Amino acid sequence: MAPAVHPVDESRPPGRIILFGIQHVLVMAATPISAIFLMSATLRLDAGLTVNLLSAAFVLSGVGSLIQSLGPWKFGPRLPFVMLPGGAPLILFIAIAEQHGLRTATGAVILTAAFYFVVLPVFSRLLRFFPALVIGTMIVIVGVNLVKVGAVLVTGRPGEPGFADPTNLGLGMATIGFTVVFYLLFTGILRQLAVMLGLVAGTVLAGLLGRIDLGGATEGGLVSVPELMPFGSPQFSLIAALPLMLYSLASMAEATGQTVINAEAVGKEIDTRADVPKTVRGDALTSLFGGFFGLPLMVTSGENIGIVRVTGVRSRYVTAAAGAVLIVIGFLAPVTRAISVVPSAVVGGTAMVVFAVITVLGVQMLGRSDLDRHTSTFICAVALALGLLPILIPGVYAAFPPNVRILLESGVAVGAFVAAVLNILFHHVRPRIAARLTTSRTESDR
Repeated sequence: MAPAVHPVDESRPPGRIILFGIQHVLVMAATPISAIFLMSATLRLDAGLTVNLLSAAFVLSGVGSLIQSLGPWKFGPRLPFVMLPGGAPLILFIAIAEQHGLRTATGAVILTAAFYFVVLPVFSRLLRFFPALVIGTMIVIVGVNLVKVGAVLVTGRPGEPGFADPTNLGLGMATIGFTVVFYLLFTGILRQLAVMLGLVAGTVLAGLLGRIDLGGATEGGLVSVPELMPFGSPQFSLIAALPLMLYSLASMAEATGQTVINAEAVGKEIDTRADVPKTVRGDALTSLFGGFFGLPLMVTSGENIGIVRVTGVRSRYVTAAAGAVLIVIGFLAPVTRAISVVPSAVVGGTAMVVFAVITVLGVQMLGRSDLDRHTSTFICAVALALGLLPILIPGVYAAFPPNVRILLESGVAVGAFVAAVLNILFHHVRPRIAARLTTSRTESDR
């Protein structure tokens, strides 16, 4: 009798796989769009370059998702993962570009991608210092940060025109409401598609309220091919790349958490020492390619884990299908422009639900990390306090030097670092010291 196929490795009818893949794409599409638009606005890039970078972002996100989901050779953990630009790597890329130029920023991405491969053999030996307590704390911070990102899409930023616009708030809440209703009333495949259906219903409502501008979706050509080295030949500077290299260490810790939480979400047992490095290699390889197309570091995203948990669809072929769809979108300019017209408030409403699920997964992991021990509770509390500080109080480190500020303002990096260091001090160093003192006293008593 043939062994049962794990749901992660289970293939489904192509139509369903593509449909579920599109659901992942609809939820995550706002991330590459907003990342490239932010990069373009900050660095004052022209419209043609912006379209080129957006095309590259979709194509590389698709390539990375295929690598992580299918796992060729030693790249990718064969879990339902997607990859995206954005977050702290994007902010670091922009900072380097402003200080040293775009060519140096792309060189920093390429150097950092190579740095991943150099440092990974050492990092894999340190994974024992990242137990469920550390990873669970980090996942909670990641989830809270992502919920905030989704909420800002609904409300806008404080102090900017249109902040907390009632119509946008209504669209965001209505999208959440539609998702809940679909999840409550439907069963089977329709229930699994509740996230996508909520997004579509929210978009239709936005259209009825006149909140969709279709003008930009009908302009331009049919095909958009990413341009190699759009800023010119990369320039390499270790000093300029140092902040990004330091971040990559935190990124590897985050990839550890993402791999473990993804495996738990789909119910698959993994060997962290073997599978986590595969995730990191996938990040590094995709980032290496992305650097030559003018993109910031590409990182494995936790956004899709929430969708996996909500829908119950665990097949990695779904995220592979999402990767293929992303590649197609990257080459089809009209599709890219059409996706970009979905109101941010609608995307934000969907994102808040999906991202909140990630926070719950972190809480569940913490529940299995022996929080009854006072030291574990203390470690978690301190890491959460310092990790959530820059998320809850934006600009708290504004008076610090730019490179230091960028690292401190990454709540995920700070929380992971603090939790890991305190875990080592309390659960590794302190017991050894106590054991030595006890041995010394015993010998002196003799």
